[in-house]
Amino acid sequence: PDGGYEIISGHRRHHAAELAGLDTIPVIVRELDDDAAVIMMVDSNLQRENILPSERAKAYKMKLEALKHQGSRSDLTCEQDAHKLDGKKSRDIIAEQAGTSKDSVRRFIRLTELIPEILDMVDEKKISMTPAVELSYLKPEEQRNFLEAMDYAQAAPSVSQAQRMKKKSQEDGCTLEDMCGIMDEVKKDDMGQIAFKTSDLQKFFPKSYTPRQMSDTILRLLEQWQRRRQRDQQR
Repeated sequence: PDGGYEIISGHRRHHAAELAGLDTIPVIVRELDDDAAVIMMVDSNLQRENILPSERAKAYKMKLEALKHQGSRSDLTCEQDAHKLDGKKSRDIIAEQAGTSKDSVRRFIRLTELIPEILDMVDEKKISMTPAVELSYLKPEEQRNFLEAMDYAQAAPSVSQAQRMKKKSQEDGCTLEDMCGIMDEVKKDDMGQIAFKTSDLQKFFPKSYTPRQMSDTILRLLEQWQRRRQRDQQR
């Protein structure tokens, strides 16, 4: 109302220009409503080379809500609104423009139902995408309990474990005890493997040792132990 402009795309370039002491920068000025501005901003961010799963999830959700709101209006003025005429659903439009499947868009949007702590774990690759989508169906309180169960098991959930927690939640609720029981089960991929907690091993090594250095040292010592046993057996 008082004049002025809003930046839709180019916040980093604008900040760089300020740091460089520039008084002016080249811009493209467009007349846009809020929904069209959100869509354009999201499309610009999605083109970034490195984008976290949480960022993509929030971007897709913002665009979905803007497209739905745009489609419900009668004063359609933006070129993006032409999509409304061809009968496509908002999720189909997002998938088409992003060059991905609508199922992928749906899965990313589901991530926005995760509590921040679990969503951070997805960004940090501590929890895989598919189990995370299943966990998103848990109630917020159940998700907080899941963090305790994951800490108890010292392991990330498999797809099967996450699906069982989801089913339990939808049936009669999934308690912390239920989750600990599910998370305590040995995954199929872990059959035949032996796992050590890093905290249990660190007391035997210098603080500067990485997990890889600890593993290499343990294997080397086991080889020496095996050779000694073989020599003892030959005597």
